[in-house]
Amino acid sequence: MAEEQLESESESEQQPEQGSQDPTNTAEDEPKKKKKKSKKSKLVSALTGNKSSEGADSSKPLSTEVVKALLDANPSLKGELAGIPPEKAGELLKKMDVSQLLSGLSISGKNQKDMASYKFWATQPVPRLDEKPNAQKPDGPIKEVVPELVPKTAAPLPEGYEWVELDLTQDEEVKEVYKLLSLHYVEDDHAMFRFNYSAVFLDWALKSPEWKKSWHIGVRAKGPSRLLVATIFGIPIKLKIRQNVLDVVEINFMCVHKKLRSRRLAPVLIKEVTRRCHLEGVYQAIYTGGVVLPTPVGSCRYYHRSLDWLKLYEVGFSPLPPNMTQAKMIARNQLPPNTSTPGWRKMEEKDVDAVFDLLTRYLERFELVQIFTRDEIVHWFLNKQKPAEQVVWSFVVEGTDGKITDFGSFYCLESSVIGEMSKKHEKIRAAYLFYYATEHAFNPKEKGLKERLLQLGQDLLIEAKKAKFDVTNALTLHDNPLFLEQLKFGAGDGQLHHYLYNWRTKTINGGVNSKNQPDDTKRGGIGIVLL
Repeated sequence: MAEEQLESESESEQQPEQGSQDPTNTAEDEPKKKKKKSKKSKLVSALTGNKSSEGADSSKPLSTEVVKALLDANPSLKGELAGIPPEKAGELLKKMDVSQLLSGLSISGKNQKDMASYKFWATQPVPRLDEKPNAQKPDGPIKEVVPELVPKTAAPLPEGYEWVELDLTQDEEVKEVYKLLSLHYVEDDHAMFRFNYSAVFLDWALKSPEWKKSWHIGVRAKGPSRLLVATIFGIPIKLKIRQNVLDVVEINFMCVHKKLRSRRLAPVLIKEVTRRCHLEGVYQAIYTGGVVLPTPVGSCRYYHRSLDWLKLYEVGFSPLPPNMTQAKMIARNQLPPNTSTPGWRKMEEKDVDAVFDLLTRYLERFELVQIFTRDEIVHWFLNKQKPAEQVVWSFVVEGTDGKITDFGSFYCLESSVIGEMSKKHEKIRAAYLFYYATEHAFNPKEKGLKERLLQLGQDLLIEAKKAKFDVTNALTLHDNPLFLEQLKFGAGDGQLHHYLYNWRTKTINGGVNSKNQPDDTKRGGIGIVLL
């Protein structure tokens, strides 16, 4: 029955949560950027009455035409507001923070990901899209969970499917998860690139200290094939949200087979992982997405730095800007052959305690951060893999007195090249800027911090180049706005929104201003990096 349904269900595409794979999203593609900006500017004017996005005219109702344009530009919102009269939808949109709304727009149509319907989110303990921030309301749970009322059994699935716990200690099950994600999880706008989550990466991402098998959830088809058709994963972390420290679950890799998208499995998956977490006494969650759902606590923008520009150009990832030659672009993205920071070296096991201390103090400066244990420092940053399977690269700076003064890291996420472009190159290797820390952050008035981060950032780029990466991706979180543009990162049109489940707090800065540009005055907010 389930196998037959897989063949007959209509296929609907899933678009990426992350904006890092759009071949037209770098700052080098000026004409396309300007075109997108002009379209967005019309929406800004409509929303704000030709005022700045910080001063919208709330007295003027949005026209049906403007509401339609806004929803067409953001398919996720369109799905959430489906069935609501245009005038009511206009009221909801008008009450949203304009800069937050625009950060989720995608003129190109990317990020069309139907995670769940508006009706579903209206039943969940998350802030509503039309909810105004209330300074009088303290941070805290939106809904109190009564442990005795948590269901002891899972909700039923459509006929022909059943719940399973995935055992990632078994190679065969890891391969099944890899296959599902590689074919159905994240694909770029033009079906040219697809994230390639290796088995080693999944082992690293999903089996951190204290991981729970019961939070690794799958849906299988009944019958001989036992085909894995959906997944959702949670890992336990300790999260600091301003002054509150909570045990939460980090949700990731929610994926539904393309031919089952119309079965509305996403809400069922979310409810099931919620139920299992509640049974463990965990009532809050954190997750990210590239689209606007109810309601982001903070949003960051993607930036990209070419390391092998010619390869990126040959696969259609990076364009050749007008009035530029290939030789000029290659020269523009050249890096020095060697690192320049005295005392720079790979992180070793003997550095764990020093890195634990430095990173802990560094992250205390931010409002939304993970609080790491020593075991988690070992897991997330100390490479134990063979070079061919390495996932994370970590480095420290050791002073002449033996003290560790700086730390930096990035992790590997490859993308398969699909279609015609794959004849020349099969994959793109992307290095994602991970965590870093420096003693310069604690100088009076952060004296020397920017200069130090520019130096450390360039050394990380050089290490990524040495490790045969093609591009380095970063967000505007941490202190990244201090160095992204200076190190020739190009602005992407992808956005990563951060969400808290069952926790109310005011919006947290994501390193960008109302024009969606990096702004070092907007630092100090988001300090957590979610894979």
